[in-house]
Amino acid sequence: MLASVVVATLAAGCGSSDFPNKPRAAAPIEVTASIGPRAVKVSPVKVGAGQANLTVANLSSNPATLRLSGPTDSASSQIEAGAVTTVSEELKTGPYEVSAPGSGLRPTTLKVGQPRPSSQNKLLLP
Repeated sequence: MLASVVVATLAAGCGSSDFPNKPRAAAPIEVTASIGPRAVKVSPVKVGAGQANLTVANLSSNPATLRLSGPTDSASSQIEAGAVTTVSEELKTGPYEVSAPGSGLRPTTLKVGQPRPSSQNKLLLP
């Protein structure tokens, strides 16, 4: 009898095998952008909502700023001619105009769709 009480007590103390986990956020997506020489370009042009890292290259001969206008508005700091910078932004669903204000370059559109799925079960992610 004592043995069964000890076993029951130990089993109860082990805790539940089912516990809630908050899903991990989607892994950030990498987007490239270029400013100039004739237009602003982004690749890919369609992404899912969530954290995005934009690597921006200023290929024009003048300093420029990259601007995102849409559900989330943001702008980079000034990027010197020939330089590269990275901008991180939490993108919400909707269309964005990507431009370089004051440069005279043609803007482009970045389409942001539904949020990307959780990276909960992806291996080798930080």
